[in-house]
Amino acid sequence: MSVHISTKEIKTKRTNYGYVGRRIGHDKPASRYQEAIYDIQPTANFHYPPTWAKGKELYDVKNTSIVMEDWYSFTDPRQFYYSAYVMARAKQQESMDNNFKMAEKHNMLLSLPDELKASIKKILTPLRHVEYGANMNNQDICDRSYGASIATVASLNGFDRIGTSQYISKIILLIDENESIGLEQGKSDWLDDPIWQELRHAMEDIFVLDDWFEIMVAQNIVMDGLIYPLIFDQYIQEVSSKGGNALTLLTQFMSDWYVETTRWTNQLIKVVAKESDANTELLSSWVLKWTERLNNAVFPITQVAFTDGGEDKLEEIKRALLTRLAKQGLKV
Repeated sequence: MSVHISTKEIKTKRTNYGYVGRRIGHDKPASRYQEAIYDIQPTANFHYPPTWAKGKELYDVKNTSIVMEDWYSFTDPRQFYYSAYVMARAKQQESMDNNFKMAEKHNMLLSLPDELKASIKKILTPLRHVEYGANMNNQDICDRSYGASIATVASLNGFDRIGTSQYISKIILLIDENESIGLEQGKSDWLDDPIWQELRHAMEDIFVLDDWFEIMVAQNIVMDGLIYPLIFDQYIQEVSSKGGNALTLLTQFMSDWYVETTRWTNQLIKVVAKESDANTELLSSWVLKWTERLNNAVFPITQVAFTDGGEDKLEEIKRALLTRLAKQGLKV
């Protein structure tokens, strides 16, 4: 007696969810990012209108003057949704933890000359408050933006800013042997020192902008585009040249983060500018407006941060920012 065993292939009736299939095709498997991003924002059947925004819906395209036929035409080139983001940041956190342990074990910051330690505290400590303000701006974008792809990058960007603020705090605490003197002085400088007041004024004006996409431009494009290359590249190089090589290890996340962030900000500007001439004109006007203001706001900081050539460094960084944005289609 023989037994014949046959196999039968059972094909699934569908390879993805309907809302994803309508975008990428129903016969194409979807990535986790696509499942987590596409069309998950409600667009109809709201239970109530927002009492704080008369004449608007809870999610409303009228919250910005930028007009897009499809807000999901922008997607994050990093493909970050919650799980992918957490795994990426966990690896970076492990690396940074090792860097801080090594710096503390070998007293790398305590052995620096007093003049250099004072400079680091003077320049880095108030940036804790800049980062916290950046978190607030990004969470505001997340709240008022349209489309889950933009809300996601803004929200995750805000989380990153809290992490950067904490890294700066740890650096200052290492210098001060876990005393809070430097942190308290940094807060006082942020509130009262003349070199920071123009930047603080600009930050607070960004807090109250009506258009969330202008906040995106002012904070994530222009302010970051000036401060990160200036401080976490040029200034760190200057400190390293004077014997502060340890600071390069302790600010590695900030350097890597800015390079990563420019990927999605470039993509966002490119997609939005390509949509229409009106978008291009509006984005270009915002970039020029905030570049002029924030360049003037950052200038006093360069005079304190660098022994010489600070003005030239800032001008070079500004030109690089405008050149990068021009490549994305802006008229700057």
